[in-house]
Amino acid sequence: MTKRALGDSGLEIAPLVFGGNVFGWTADQPTSFALLDAFVDAGFDAIDTADAYSRWVQGHEGGESETVIGQWLQARGRRDDVKIFTKVGSDMGQGRNDLSPAWIEKAVEASLRRLQTDYIDLYQTHWPDPETPQEETLRALDRLVQAGKVRAIGVSNHDAAQVRQALDISAREGLAAYSSIQPHYNLYSRDTFEGALQDLAVEHGLGVITYFSLESGFLTGKYKNAGQIAGTAREGMLEGKFDERGVRILAVLDAVAQKNEATPAQVALAWLLAQPGVTAPIVSATSTAQLDDTLKAATLQLSKEDLADLTDASAY
Repeated sequence: MTKRALGDSGLEIAPLVFGGNVFGWTADQPTSFALLDAFVDAGFDAIDTADAYSRWVQGHEGGESETVIGQWLQARGRRDDVKIFTKVGSDMGQGRNDLSPAWIEKAVEASLRRLQTDYIDLYQTHWPDPETPQEETLRALDRLVQAGKVRAIGVSNHDAAQVRQALDISAREGLAAYSSIQPHYNLYSRDTFEGALQDLAVEHGLGVITYFSLESGFLTGKYKNAGQIAGTAREGMLEGKFDERGVRILAVLDAVAQKNEATPAQVALAWLLAQPGVTAPIVSATSTAQLDDTLKAATLQLSKEDLADLTDASAY
């Protein structure tokens, strides 16, 4: 399996990243350990999380995912085998998204403690903070890089103008620069990345790690129509997607999957891997069987015809 450079971060990763939001939430500690073991044993090496995972769960305060990953790293002794990506800036009780230097300095120490490590491979700003100038945020992140607490920095959920401004600031002031972006992007949701943000990523050679890579399960092929999600936990996330375009995408996804003796999820991920700028989609799972199936996407090679059919079917 060929590894891919994550922008100019100096990091090389296998072409799928494990999304750690499930750890300590829908996957308990034993399940999380089994998933991480299977992921790394299969040759993959990048794990994405955030300090805020899983603060949305009643009774959770954030940090649950980082804590489980730290426990696994300590139990298995595999810190050198993996790259740990985490994020800062989500509301952790302050009442707002926060990228102030004071918060970053506090938050990184808490993440390092939970992860039971002395460095983070990729530290990402999770959401824009309109109250803090980007210069201040970037100076704080630069100090972390200079101190060796962070190897590289990335950005998530920022638009093209915000990312370009940040790159300009780093270049002008000689600060550590964002090496990667993390956008919501998949075969169904294309305008969340394509256009100015994708152009910027390609222009500057930024690494691109996509989240919601299977559109909350819509692109797995499990659901064929809105009736199948009625009354389920997925209804709120997927109910509007079974329109003419959505049904067309699922039909072509099924056809390409059958042609390649693959699953729709594998095909959807393989399409992502073929898109300009994309380094690695984030994938997740709550069982090792589900994970084993998903990881096959990394070696699935779609023909130019298959890729074109999928791109045409998903056009707006």
